[in-house]
Amino acid sequence: MAVSDILFFGKDAEYYREHLAQEFPGLRLHLAKDNAGITGQAAESQLLVAMAPAVTAATVRALPRLQWVQAMTTGVDNLLIMPELPPEVAITRVRGIHGPQMSEMAILNMMLLARNFPAVLRNQERRRWERWPQKLLVGRTAVILGVGSISEELAPRCKAFGMRVIGISSRSEPPPGFDKMMPRARLAEAAALADFLILLTPYTPETHNIIDAKLLASMRPDSWLVNLARGNVVDEEALATALRAGTIAGAALDVFAQEPLPESSPLWDTPNLIITPHIGGMSDTYAEQALPTLRQNLADFLRGGVGALQEQIERPARAGAT
Repeated sequence: MAVSDILFFGKDAEYYREHLAQEFPGLRLHLAKDNAGITGQAAESQLLVAMAPAVTAATVRALPRLQWVQAMTTGVDNLLIMPELPPEVAITRVRGIHGPQMSEMAILNMMLLARNFPAVLRNQERRRWERWPQKLLVGRTAVILGVGSISEELAPRCKAFGMRVIGISSRSEPPPGFDKMMPRARLAEAAALADFLILLTPYTPETHNIIDAKLLASMRPDSWLVNLARGNVVDEEALATALRAGTIAGAALDVFAQEPLPESSPLWDTPNLIITPHIGGMSDTYAEQALPTLRQNLADFLRGGVGALQEQIERPARAGAT
């Protein structure tokens, strides 16, 4: 059965409806800012368009005819393990659009760390005039763990700053912007070469806490860690220990094992650590960046149903399923 009702839920909902209404005049397009707004005809929607973290069990229960969730994010971890979401409901996501903002976030963090800019801001609050030599990016080495669409945009930007770029990947030939590729088995060796170890790897069982105490010990005392991947690729306790001991110079974390980061987390008070609230993938033009994916997926669905959707995400089998 072709989809006839679409619910645009939460952030940027009005933008998506406005830009798709004329292209798909045969569809009924609904808006809801929250779960309480899913009433009437909106509750009959077969397609839910939303940022994945905004989708809860209550959202799913309010949509009994749901066939497909179009997540307007790359991460869909909560959807994959949500027991209320029927297994026959397709899940697609937005990929390949985050290169510009993630690259700029990586560059920003490298400059903030190298120049110790948090201390500059603290001095401004205290009206304190203090100067020190500013460390440059030129001539330094960025080691990027995870070579995909984001790192392929980041590497040329690093080269524009005069940096050397090493990628950690099974790929033998370096993509444009990379000087060298090394396999993951040589991660410790690569980390010892890094002025900046930048994490952009997907989270998998193999990358869980891949940055542990042993790996951190292989880094130099004047090197920095930047995590823009997923929180669980870093052993946060081991990182805090390394920062307090001064075995690495500093770190910037945009992602955490638990989000939001609890007020009680010792990371807030860890020295030489920059904390940002998972904003690396965000931009002021995000809806514009994501719209082409939504448009194409919707056209594919109308043409051939769930089976025509590209890059559907395979969900883990439920415990006890036969």
